[in-house]
Amino acid sequence: GCVRMAGSIPAAVCVGHSETPGLRRYGHRSVLIKPNVILTTGGFGEEDGQHCRMRHFHVLIKYAGYWKAGCVKKQNPDTRWGERLYHTVSCLSNSLALVVGGRTSPSSEGLGMVWLKFPETSNASDPDDITVEVLSEQPVAEPAALRWRHSTTEVTFKGEKYLFLYGGRSAVEPVLGDWYFLHAQGLSCAMIPVEGPVPESRHSHSACGWKGGVLIAGGLGAAEQPLGSVFFLREFERGFQWQPLETYPPLIPRYSHTAHVHDGKLLLVGGVWFHSSSVPGITILDLVTGLCLDYAINVEHLEWPLMLHNHSSVLLPDEEELLLIGGGGNCFSFGTHLNQEPVSLSLSDILTS
Repeated sequence: GCVRMAGSIPAAVCVGHSETPGLRRYGHRSVLIKPNVILTTGGFGEEDGQHCRMRHFHVLIKYAGYWKAGCVKKQNPDTRWGERLYHTVSCLSNSLALVVGGRTSPSSEGLGMVWLKFPETSNASDPDDITVEVLSEQPVAEPAALRWRHSTTEVTFKGEKYLFLYGGRSAVEPVLGDWYFLHAQGLSCAMIPVEGPVPESRHSHSACGWKGGVLIAGGLGAAEQPLGSVFFLREFERGFQWQPLETYPPLIPRYSHTAHVHDGKLLLVGGVWFHSSSVPGITILDLVTGLCLDYAINVEHLEWPLMLHNHSSVLLPDEEELLLIGGGGNCFSFGTHLNQEPVSLSLSDILTS
């Protein structure tokens, strides 16, 4: 079928080619650890001239209007990090991030949790200024984390911060529909009641914090079917409540996308859909009206075909700029294909319209 596009967004390379071989990867995670500092961990890609699971962490730093990329110094490179794919990274303070789950190979057990510690100062202007320490102490809620292609999102309950760990898959289950609330202090599992219609089990979905709750969108369901449902898990009386969100027109089912919330709108970025020969660009869902608009990404200024799956993305809300980092995949017939450079999209035109 044909997807009606409401417009298009130009894509531009944001870092010089020579600087970023370490960002040619997929199945990784990128997270804004400070203003203008993006940390990328894990995934599979190009390192030391070969394709492998990525050992090194990378940063992108915006300084004087330009992005600079570089490798991060790891203090005490602890083997517990485990060179993982399809994990999640959540910043819990201005010096600590929690890595949850991920896997080494498709047949392996899932990996547990690990803390990353970085300096609190935020005036770094050069990638060489950043060190990341992998902490060796084990968080408590380890069994909950033995999964990949899941999501972890910060939520608030009775004024306290929790991480909401949802979905994914494991060595035993091809798709998971369970969830855990991990107390941000100490990471113990909290028993918080949840009511409302439970979403279908899924992995490779997106999850974003909104109004103290979480928005879950899309993903791959039990029968390897892409899902088009959107749910809002919101604080409700003594616990939380699942609330399905209606979208008009219905959201085209997709998975392996990323998502961000900005100014009452949910932005879904890329992914895979079976609906059309066109590649998903950016879908903007108005969370008040339910109106869904699809936008194409104009790639004429890029020198390679942009692959928008298994990527990571970071939204810079003040600049209304979206950074796409890595992406691509491994195909039995065609080998490994990776996006060459980080790409920047300016969203100001479509967010104001």
